[in-house]
Amino acid sequence: MRTLGSAPPRTGTQPVRGTGDRIFAGSARGAALLVLATLAGVAAFLVWKSWPAVGAPPAQLANRIGLTAYIGPLAFGTLLAAVLALVVATPLGVAIALFVTFYAPRRLARTLGHVVDLLAAIPSVVYGFWGIAALAPALVPVYGWLAEHLGFLPLFAGPGSATGRTMLTAGLVLAVMILPIISAIAREVFRQTPTPQLEAALALGATRWETIRIAVLPYGRSGIVGGAMLGLGRALGETLAVALVLSISGGITFNLISHTNPGTIAANIALQFPESTGVQVNELIASGLVLFVITLAVNVLARWIVNRRADFSGANA
Repeated sequence: MRTLGSAPPRTGTQPVRGTGDRIFAGSARGAALLVLATLAGVAAFLVWKSWPAVGAPPAQLANRIGLTAYIGPLAFGTLLAAVLALVVATPLGVAIALFVTFYAPRRLARTLGHVVDLLAAIPSVVYGFWGIAALAPALVPVYGWLAEHLGFLPLFAGPGSATGRTMLTAGLVLAVMILPIISAIAREVFRQTPTPQLEAALALGATRWETIRIAVLPYGRSGIVGGAMLGLGRALGETLAVALVLSISGGITFNLISHTNPGTIAANIALQFPESTGVQVNELIASGLVLFVITLAVNVLARWIVNRRADFSGANA
């Protein structure tokens, strides 16, 4: 029974927010807005600094060609190297995740998982030195064999590089670099497979592989794709490793084992920026803007794929 002047009873629909709750909510909102403002600032800076190169005559540019003709092969090489890395690293990462999660003994699984994760802590320059000093020379005979026996395919048309510093070598180095990302995300997704699904498959007489094929892989498909896309975003922006390993000659070619290779945007910026002046700097920044758009699109696509199954749970499976 209410008395005159007493406060209305609480309905329970609106939680009481103390000072700490309001401070935390404001801080979180401010951090989110700061990230968006930083992203917008980077985009505005790239557009502003690259604009002089858009209207500049070809004679003022680095290669005396138009801006599109200059950035096009670099964008092609960037995508080609990243896709090669993705094609190699995705099945390996998924296989490692399945082995660690369902096949390996607990102690071995823990150790192997830590070792794979430690690959992400190795600096890219170390990967570059490994690629140019160990991997590239070891692949020279392989490239010769591919050119001789599979030269009818455009990817292995040859002639095989005498140094091994090819687009395929760069793709393999990038594959090792993004392997921890794909493997870690796949492991976490596989571990979240609802137990009732696993028990139901085993109760029906399915083997371990059949259980993985009919219960685990369908559940983790979006996570696998999301991890692969995040790895692709990592490979797109790699600089030092590609700059050290790849022998760049320019142009657009699908030949993966020849000494003629397209460059990548990030590696080209790292190699050309110290000696560039004037409009040439704006030209490099314009290529960076293209890389920014490509990487942003890849990460947005990865987030969309992951969020598609955000409402999925074992109870409503």
